[in-house]
Amino acid sequence: MTNALSLPARRLLPALLATLSLCAAAQTPPPPAAAQALYPLIAQRSQAIEQQVIAWRRDIHEHPELGNQEKRTAALVAAHLKRLGFTVREGVAVTGLVATLKGGRPGPVVALRADMDALPVKEQVDLPFASKARAVWDGKEVDVMHACGHDGHVAILMGVAEVLASMKEQLPGTVKLLFQPAEEKLPNGEIGGSRRMLAEGAFDAPKPEVVFGLHLMSGGNTGTIGYKAGPILAGSDAFKVDVKGRQTHGSQPWSGIDPIVLASQIVLGFQTIESRQVNVTQEPSVLSVGTINGGTRYNIIPDEVKMSGTLRTYDEDMRKFIMQRMGETASLIAQSGGGQAHVHFEPDGYAPTVNDPALTEKMAPSLQRVPGARAGIVPKSTGGEDFSFFAQAVPGLFVFIGATPPGKDAAKAEPNHSPRFFVDEASLLVGVRTLSHLTVDYMAMAAR
Repeated sequence: MTNALSLPARRLLPALLATLSLCAAAQTPPPPAAAQALYPLIAQRSQAIEQQVIAWRRDIHEHPELGNQEKRTAALVAAHLKRLGFTVREGVAVTGLVATLKGGRPGPVVALRADMDALPVKEQVDLPFASKARAVWDGKEVDVMHACGHDGHVAILMGVAEVLASMKEQLPGTVKLLFQPAEEKLPNGEIGGSRRMLAEGAFDAPKPEVVFGLHLMSGGNTGTIGYKAGPILAGSDAFKVDVKGRQTHGSQPWSGIDPIVLASQIVLGFQTIESRQVNVTQEPSVLSVGTINGGTRYNIIPDEVKMSGTLRTYDEDMRKFIMQRMGETASLIAQSGGGQAHVHFEPDGYAPTVNDPALTEKMAPSLQRVPGARAGIVPKSTGGEDFSFFAQAVPGLFVFIGATPPGKDAAKAEPNHSPRFFVDEASLLVGVRTLSHLTVDYMAMAAR
């Protein structure tokens, strides 16, 4: 995510899980025998460590850390994984961890991912473990809060690690855990997060066959699991537009070149790309200009106008086409009025998060078998996630875990990234069981 203070809805689901389309088959296919034999262990062990998972989450919540600053969190995780017998590689992409546990039987390598970073947000939830942390973000001292659920993701994966380690000898394969920094992006345009982890060998030796991830969402009640084959989260690209004119007095616009008029025409031209040049029957897309800045006085036409905005897409070819047309449209409109315009896309944009269709179909029954939960298909969201890059490297499946207490209208719950974002801690157990079942089931299906 780019700076959460300026783009707070960068990758947030609206209340999609509140309208979860529960579509579990009337007769869910039976699991592989090798996996089914491990189900009692998953149920028993996950229940036994639930309070410990909650304690980890509260500790991490009380001590949040911004992207590439997650040193305390990483140290907590590393110590836990080493005690369990994982081989742990530290300092991946600054503060990230890659941990490996080889099962007692041969089989595939399964990767599981949790993101660790918090947001520059001041907490407004009355909790005994509420954050009072402050840190430096983009050169400014800011309040810090886990306003997106990453504290829960870390605690969940720590719990999954303990569940899987307890059945190591029965595991038909290898599990690779990815504790990732900087999912919410970095303020200075530095490439971080999943891309940097991949560049630094997170998927090397051994390379996973698949990767699974999850996200706690206030838009769904505890006990719901949302998934979808194909694009589930949008690609997100921040852009800037520089429009050059020539300053003159407001009473004599013909003596200069008015970049405000040109900028206005460019905004409308961008919307024409969306409404007249993109095949809307293929995939939706969103192109929004969020800021326009120019001028210093009411009667002076300025030299330049600067704009910024966001592009959301689900198809890579469509993404490239719209980017190209934005550059051409801005430049040609500016030239028509005697000015110049340049569109610049930030280099750290996110690709669409695409759930591999075959993998999703294969693992949907596993989601439907998670005890204490109901799984169903949800619509795609215009939010974005850098899990997308892991899912480009190997087939991936990303799911949503409802985190609003039962009985509360999830559609009215405070959204992720809100200073009042609240997680029902009962959802953590659902997360532990979800990733444990996906891992065991996939290994058993691949090994038979």
